[in-house]
Amino acid sequence: MLRTPSGGAGHGAAATDNGPMSIGTVLNVLREEFPEVTVSKIRFLESEGLIEPQRTPSGYRKFTADDVERLGHVLRMQRDHYLPLKVIREHLDAMGRGEALPLPSVGRQRDGEALSDPEGPTAARIGRAELLAAAEIGEQELDEWESYGLITPLLDGVYDAEALTVAGLVLELGRFGIEPRHLRAVKAAADREAGLVDQVVAPLRLHRNPQTRAHAQARTRELAGLAVKLHAALVQSALGVRLP
Repeated sequence: MLRTPSGGAGHGAAATDNGPMSIGTVLNVLREEFPEVTVSKIRFLESEGLIEPQRTPSGYRKFTADDVERLGHVLRMQRDHYLPLKVIREHLDAMGRGEALPLPSVGRQRDGEALSDPEGPTAARIGRAELLAAAEIGEQELDEWESYGLITPLLDGVYDAEALTVAGLVLELGRFGIEPRHLRAVKAAADREAGLVDQVVAPLRLHRNPQTRAHAQARTRELAGLAVKLHAALVQSALGVRLP
């Protein structure tokens, strides 16, 4: 059984020892520590071989407490150490063989120079086929979402990691009858908020001092977090509801 590092949240797995769990139950357990995790994220990690849940005769996933603990470990290594999935998989395989290995570290690159940047990793990327498989959508759906600007490929044709999160949320909203075309206003608002943040941090990115330029990433993350919280608070206030 894989043990989480000290300081990790082990209470979620402990609360799920009553038998196999559905992916929805697993999602609720993980969200105690990882509020932004989605069903699509879990499916993507499965497609990448990080977990192997059992399947019922009808094809439904069934997760054990060990699966949940392993998922938490993977998400923690991504969040706290910015490790790519390949490195995480190799590390977990080594642990499974009983090898006590130090946690690997991954540096960033800028203009050929290695940097030590704990504030943020190079953005993870996934290919189109990976995105389609992880989100369980077809080419036509992805083409439609791209036409509305909800998901945008990078210059080299791949997608950043947030594309999978967006895909999962678009699918979840679709269950309530909210179609992609209805989300254009949300996309436009997000673009305006991003533009405001970029306007604030642009002077830092253009600064001659390398340390000041590196600080731009941390400032961007901080401002983005505040913008997201403000947006959520305004939506809740407008609707007269309070989210848990």
